[in-house]
Formats: sequence, structure tokens, C-alpha cells
Amino acid sequence: MTDVSEGPAWRQRAVERSIRAVRQRAEQRVQRFLDTAQELIAEKGTTDFTVQEIVDRSEQSLRSFYQHFDGKHELLLALFEDALATSAARIREAAAAEPEPIQRLKVAVEMLYESSRPDPDVQRPLFNDFALQLLVKHPAEVTAAHVPLLTLFTELIEDAAKEGTISSDRPRRLAALVMQTTMFTAQANGAAIAGHTTPVTAEEVWRFCIGGISDRPAKSRPARKK
Repeated sequence: MTDVSEGPAWRQRAVERSIRAVRQRAEQRVQRFLDTAQELIAEKGTTDFTVQEIVDRSEQSLRSFYQHFDGKHELLLALFEDALATSAARIREAAAAEPEPIQRLKVAVEMLYESSRPDPDVQRPLFNDFALQLLVKHPAEVTAAHVPLLTLFTELIEDAAKEGTISSDRPRRLAALVMQTTMFTAQANGAAIAGHTTPVTAEEVWRFCIGGISDRPAKSRPARKK
């Protein structure tokens, strides 16, 4: 029996079409705010700008801005999340080109390391400034923003574990440990540690990570030649 409360089909189509149009306009306004913020970051080399600057540059209203964002913090968080999602997609695509699971994981670790390293010639205030503030004040938001990367690394570790290459115990936790080791090592790269100033390489980070999550006992690995 037809539920008459839903109304005729033509009415439903008209409402759905209207909703799609409203959603599309909203998405376009949001994207203009995001693009404008990116422009300001690129020009200033910092996230130190005001909401009014974003509104004026985007030629939209302050009312429209606050319809979509609670404030500047939420706007920057959106940019941060987008950047991490884009990075995860890029790493996933590169890793997929490798035939072996362990090689896919290696590619992912090395790419994450290289993309996390500070570059003196490239200003990255969204990661160097804003991300540090997030980590201190809003750790839950940092965790949520890294979900695409964490999901990717968990999948790669699960695939490698199926072949018995690495430990199959709590792959999501292992993924988090590998990511944290890789990113924090990259961000500290170049700092003098115990008198060693030679930068750590992506290959060294990979060997360290695989050594920590390998399912083989350390004594079974051949000694490195000096």
C-alpha cells in the first residue's frame, strides 16, 4: 500500500531538485572561502589573517561565512583535513603500483616521511604553525584529520601481515606507531641529536619501522656488513 504522506512523485522530484541546487550553491561558497584562505596563506606565508580579509577577498558576506564555519579555526581545520586527505590519496596511488604488499608499505612510509620533512625553501604554515597549535589544544581534531592516512596504513599493514611478513597483532595500532615515528622523525630532521647532524633518510626510517613491526625475531636477520 502506497504511503500517501510522502506525496506524489512529481512533488518529491521537485523537492530533491531544489535541495540539490541549494547544496551545490553552498558547496561553491564554501570552496570560494577555502580557495581564498589558501591564497592568503600563500601570499602572507602565515595563517595570521582575519575572517574579514577572507570575506572581502572572496567577495562574499560575513553572514555567509558564519553560516558555513564557526570561525577561522574551523576554516583552517578544513584546509588541514583536505591536505591530509589529498596526501593519503597520493600515497595510496603510488603504493598501488607496487606488486608486493611489503613494497607498498615501504613506498607509503618513505612518501609520508618526505612529505612531512620541513623544507626551508617552502613555507607550510598550515602544518608548521596551525598543526602544532591543534596538537596542543585540540588533539581529538588532529586524530580525526589523520583518519584517511591511518586507514591507508592500516590496510597496508593488514595486507603485509596476511603474507606473514610483519606482525598481524593490532594492525591499526601498528599503523599509528609507524605514522607517528615517520612524521615526528621527519619534522625533527636536521636537528643535532647526540652530536649527529647528518639528516636521517627515508630509507633509515623504513628500516627502523619494519624492524619494529616485523614478525621475524631479530636474531634471524642477517647482520649488516660494515
